[in-house]
Amino acid sequence: MHTFKRMKKLPTYVFSSVDAMKMEARHRGEDIVDFGMGNPDGPTPSHIVNQAIEALHHPRNHRYSASKGIINLRLAIANWYRRNYAVEIDHETEAIVTIGAKEGLAHLALALFSPGDVVMVPTPTYPIHPYSVIIAGAKVRAIPLVSDRDFFQDIVEATLQRPKPKALIISFPHNPTTRVVEIDFFKKIVAFAKEHNFIVVHDLAYANLVFDGYRAPSFLEIPGAKDVGVEFFSLSKSYNMPGWRVGFCVGNKAIIGALTRLKSYLDYGIFQPIQIASIIALNGPQNCVKDIVETYRKRRNTLVDGLNRVGWPVSKPVATMFVWAPIPEAFNKTGSLAFSKRLLTEAKVAVSPGIGFGAHGDDHVRFSLVENEQRIRLGLQGIKRMLRNAK
Repeated sequence: MHTFKRMKKLPTYVFSSVDAMKMEARHRGEDIVDFGMGNPDGPTPSHIVNQAIEALHHPRNHRYSASKGIINLRLAIANWYRRNYAVEIDHETEAIVTIGAKEGLAHLALALFSPGDVVMVPTPTYPIHPYSVIIAGAKVRAIPLVSDRDFFQDIVEATLQRPKPKALIISFPHNPTTRVVEIDFFKKIVAFAKEHNFIVVHDLAYANLVFDGYRAPSFLEIPGAKDVGVEFFSLSKSYNMPGWRVGFCVGNKAIIGALTRLKSYLDYGIFQPIQIASIIALNGPQNCVKDIVETYRKRRNTLVDGLNRVGWPVSKPVATMFVWAPIPEAFNKTGSLAFSKRLLTEAKVAVSPGIGFGAHGDDHVRFSLVENEQRIRLGLQGIKRMLRNAK
């Protein structure tokens, strides 16, 4: 029997056990309110869909596309950065279209990291951040991203350890913790990365999903940021386009060049009608983004206000499409996986166990705001029963 060494480095996907229980419950006819996967439930805006349909009718768009993305989409990416952040991007050398941010991150790790390299990654965090490093054969140096620690100071201390780290992967607004930063944080990161000669990879997937007057800064707004790193963005959340699989990476020419070269061996780019529709998403009317944000804001308020009302203290996040909830005191010795299973069984509510995002997430669960307000209230009724019965 053959062995597959790389596969042995990947643990069992924690979320799969909760997903299996959820499917079994639904097969029994149970109504499960599903806050698990961060899969946007709204339709893609009609002007984007209509552009894809129109492009689909042209045979020239049925052929292989460009691995790095068609030129007009890369121009739209540059225009998007200019409008939103006053950052100039060379569409030829500083931008590449990716098949969603997840694919881009995974292939970037393959392009940049080798066995023996060390990469700093927060814990908890979105799983592709550490596992892209592991798949590439490099080592993860985990940095706690928790409320009672200074995250930047922990980066400083991790950088001074040996072997010296090659890179830092970060993401703000952050999934799953919903943590946000101000622009001064990126100023410190850029200066420190230059001083210690490490690469910075910033995942800005939730740039637009912000509330209560908060503005998410771009890492690239900092002068000199392009000298040390790159930034990813995804159309999945801001434009309700998760299944379209469109993202991009911008920044340092050498890093973009490495990803471009690797992807030229691996794919022929995204189906061209999807790329054409993405141009309209970035360059077209942006009222749809405001509407999507408002939907998540209302759901956030309904869920968080409701959780506090039933005796589960949770703070309102100012960004992302998630709520990162500390496990209630009566259950805080059970661990997030056991608590998530109990929520599913007793409250008929599915959430993501925090342990799936890293060891430092085991005292939390993540709610995704992918159920409408009526369904959220239904889930809150189940949670209320469960908490009452635990007393």
